[in-house]
Amino acid sequence: MAYGSDCLLLYLSILLLLFTIQSSQAQLRSENGVKTDVFLSPVLVLEPGKVSNKFYYNIDFPRGHIALKSFNGEVIDEKGNPVPLHETYLHHWALLRYYQRKGIDIPKHHGDLGFLRSDQIIIKNSGVCDNGLSQYFGLGSETRRTATYVPDPYGIEVGNPADIPEGYEERWLLNVHAIDTRGAEDKLGCTECRCDLYNVTVDEYGRALPPNYTGGWHCCYDSTRCRVKEGFEGVKRSLFLRYTVKYVDWHASIVPVKIYILDVTDIWKKADESRGLKARHDCLVEYEVESCQVGMANDGCIHTKTLTVTFPTGGDVIYGVAHQHAGGIGSTLYGEGGRVICSSNPTYGTGDEPGNEAGHIVGMSTCYPSPGSVKIAAGETLTLMSNYSSAQRHTGVMGLFYLLISDSSAKPEAILHAPAEVSKIDYIIVS
Repeated sequence: MAYGSDCLLLYLSILLLLFTIQSSQAQLRSENGVKTDVFLSPVLVLEPGKVSNKFYYNIDFPRGHIALKSFNGEVIDEKGNPVPLHETYLHHWALLRYYQRKGIDIPKHHGDLGFLRSDQIIIKNSGVCDNGLSQYFGLGSETRRTATYVPDPYGIEVGNPADIPEGYEERWLLNVHAIDTRGAEDKLGCTECRCDLYNVTVDEYGRALPPNYTGGWHCCYDSTRCRVKEGFEGVKRSLFLRYTVKYVDWHASIVPVKIYILDVTDIWKKADESRGLKARHDCLVEYEVESCQVGMANDGCIHTKTLTVTFPTGGDVIYGVAHQHAGGIGSTLYGEGGRVICSSNPTYGTGDEPGNEAGHIVGMSTCYPSPGSVKIAAGETLTLMSNYSSAQRHTGVMGLFYLLISDSSAKPEAILHAPAEVSKIDYIIVS
């Protein structure tokens, strides 16, 4: 009877939470023409040390021909209370767009993005990675204090009926990777996915990990468990990602922007026209920062990783932001001649409350240049620098840089529509 009562209470709590969200959603629905919808992900069931890393298909999302203005999320409990990072670390969430063949019934969630590929078409962002990082939005621990808003008159165009192949419909997918660090023996080690703490020697597909791979997302996949202190007991609990979508109905006055994600680990191979070879971007997504030499002052312990790459197109920079993990001290994107396109620096928390958790990156600064003031030329050579403190070793760190680019020649009321880039791919790596 007790078990049944607990289930009933949880069910009633979730109903109350959904009602509260729907009520607030109605109040926020339209503000200066911008509509706001608030949704809950499917439930994340976690207990101390456990990892949840699932892909949720066909999530609740605004429909129709719209322009996205922002997307953000945070982890909450069944009562709607924000959950601090020192209890549940949000490694990342990522939002992906896809076309689903009509009439095909699929599960709402799955641990592997690669199933039923023949019935799904992933709609990638504009680049530049060839083997992943296809999301439209994606953040991690910094989610609560990082702006994602697309300024006027710009927007991310989605839902155009002219883009959707016959027999398909547009849907959205959400990947949420969360780690319950309550009672963890080494919280930083758990959040950096150090393989020894997870007692992992193979990846999620059963393939042996390289001997020199000591930590990263290959060791903290779904249902793995990080080591907790002996004797620690904690309750299993149900959590959600509460996500907020801001958007406007599409109209001719909106200037579309394209999404680009640069990765400092990109193994870039230049195009060779004489041999008919296109440029190739193999993005490794994560890397390791070794600790500096013993005796070196901490302020001199800085690890810098650099990528030099040719940008495939040109336009105005509308927005920029970096993504780094704990230990990150900032990232800068340079154009030719050393001019700064955007610098993005982390804010670290100083307390215990959600949004200000000590030791965690709780926000990243963003760039919003005045329209037309910062441009990237087609084929321009860019340099991305990602800096981390190397006062101690860090595993599974990232050095991504998100850009929104507008065609410099685009004018409201006179925009030629460019169809979305579609791609049937084997797998997707998200940050």
